[in-house]
Amino acid sequence: MPFLPITKKEMTSLGFSEPDFIIVTGDAYVDHPSFGTAIISRVLEKAGYNVCIIPQPVSNEDFKRFGRPKLAFLVNSGNIDSMVAHYTAAKKKRSDDAYTPGGKAGRRPDRAVIVYTKKLRELFGDVPIAIGGVEASLRRFAHYDYWDDKVRPSILLDSTADLLMYGMGEKHIVEIADRLKNGEKISDLKDIKGTCYAVNSTEYTPIKGAVECASFEIVKESKKQYAIATRIQHCEHDAVRGKTIIQKSGNKIVVQNPPMPPLTTEEMDEVYSLPFMRDYHPSYEAQGGVPAIAEVKFSLIHNRGCFGACNFCALAYHQGRSISVRSHKSVIEEAKKITQMPDFKGYIHDVGGPTANFRASACDKQSKSGLCADKKCLAPTMCPAVKVDHSDYLNLLRELRQLPKVKKVFIRSGIRFDYLIADEDETFFKELVTYHTSGQLKVAPEHCSDNVLKYMGKPKISVYKRFEKRFYELTKSIDKKQYLVPYLMSSHPGSTINDAIELSLFLKRNRLHPEQVQDFYPTPGTVSTCMFYTGLDPYTLETVYVPRTPEEKAQQRALLQYFKPENKQIVLSALKKCGRFDLIGTGENCLVADNTKQNNKKPQKKKKTIRNVHKKKTRN
Repeated sequence: MPFLPITKKEMTSLGFSEPDFIIVTGDAYVDHPSFGTAIISRVLEKAGYNVCIIPQPVSNEDFKRFGRPKLAFLVNSGNIDSMVAHYTAAKKKRSDDAYTPGGKAGRRPDRAVIVYTKKLRELFGDVPIAIGGVEASLRRFAHYDYWDDKVRPSILLDSTADLLMYGMGEKHIVEIADRLKNGEKISDLKDIKGTCYAVNSTEYTPIKGAVECASFEIVKESKKQYAIATRIQHCEHDAVRGKTIIQKSGNKIVVQNPPMPPLTTEEMDEVYSLPFMRDYHPSYEAQGGVPAIAEVKFSLIHNRGCFGACNFCALAYHQGRSISVRSHKSVIEEAKKITQMPDFKGYIHDVGGPTANFRASACDKQSKSGLCADKKCLAPTMCPAVKVDHSDYLNLLRELRQLPKVKKVFIRSGIRFDYLIADEDETFFKELVTYHTSGQLKVAPEHCSDNVLKYMGKPKISVYKRFEKRFYELTKSIDKKQYLVPYLMSSHPGSTINDAIELSLFLKRNRLHPEQVQDFYPTPGTVSTCMFYTGLDPYTLETVYVPRTPEEKAQQRALLQYFKPENKQIVLSALKKCGRFDLIGTGENCLVADNTKQNNKKPQKKKKTIRNVHKKKTRN
């Protein structure tokens, strides 16, 4: 099966002259199951529809390439929000874009979903348009926009689209396609789960059991009401018990139907069996290819969803907290296809998902009652009802290791360490260390202050320390040199300068020299972004400290890399500001030396360091 057409010539060569659906996307066309456009297009193809793709359109002629579709345009910004793709957490322009040919930045517009949809309206009038993907999914209600520093209305209204699909869209899109094919108007599709639509307030018929959020006008003015609305939206995001949510905006009402049930194992297997080319479109070869394929080309996705639900992560609000998994047979068949690729070198880079070591629901009640609305499964402490079991995942990894041509099977990220360390059976932990760690294992403690971790929705640092200790004990027992590489975040809501200093001391004690750290990035739709904007915890409405000024954010970031010469002065200013003169000097516990009056001293010989790895020595 060839790539789906991105030119009119390719369309006619496949034997059709008019597409049923045209997908307009902010990414280059990569036909791989890690890319939303690839999945939706192949699902539609499997259902019997002709699909064409317009990747990264610029001119009117690009949009008019295939003419008007029989049924609808489908619009997404790509695999990530277009504003995140373009700007850093400091709102500086990025110099590259991994989802664009040659990695060049600037091929998609800011707010791509809005721009593309309005252009389609201009060129095609009242053509049916449905929007989806991460950008649409996370902006489905009135939301704080970090780049504008204001609350914007639902992207459904901003874009003038007819329908919004949130979450993973395989079930949504087939139902939409079939009903449009059968003659229904897109404006009549008001009962499809996992979708949002807008109606004039004068035409709205009250829906039994629906929950109402404060209106766009109210949440724009009241931070308390914004926080309450966020809590409602997250609590109702459950396919079992979630209710319809409405939100007024001017003379319109945005209606969100309850979430679409997640895919069953059989349904996931069918999706991943579709004839993906597993590569970027060959037309990009002359431009250097599409860099994003490198991370996923030899990797396997075995699950979806995450009941960990960290507050700063968009996954729980997009994919949901329920876990869907593929069968072993499905994963093995995909792995066999990978081993037949001409550039496969024997290494499966990752067997993961949002959280690699989840292969089942957190507890027995979730299938009937849904996930708890007001508490987390794993943080700040693990719920007693959580079932910890790695046996199914372990058996899958063992099967993959036995495949011909496979030398190593790695798990490079996505391990939930608190879930792992809670398993009384250490078999998986031992095999993870022995067979599935490629020298470094990335994990996400994020911080060391329990107060900050509480606002992140993460477990206490003592849990990470137990995991870390056992990891190095197991590593030493097999006589290997392997390291933990922790993901760390600065300036998250709740984090003070003193918390950042505590984290820098934690790094020093553990001989960690992180090469990269992440400033908190207030992306649309997350609980942490609500805290950033409102200064309130949406679940308790208690005040949360938020580092806001560029000066303080720069200080918190620099403290995490206190050892870098270019950060010395800003670290000094932060320590002096907090009165932590005990940490200035050359003593064992000091972070930086204030040597402005020591110019006559001989420079010390630079210590040899290994960057971006954990350098803690295991004890006897």
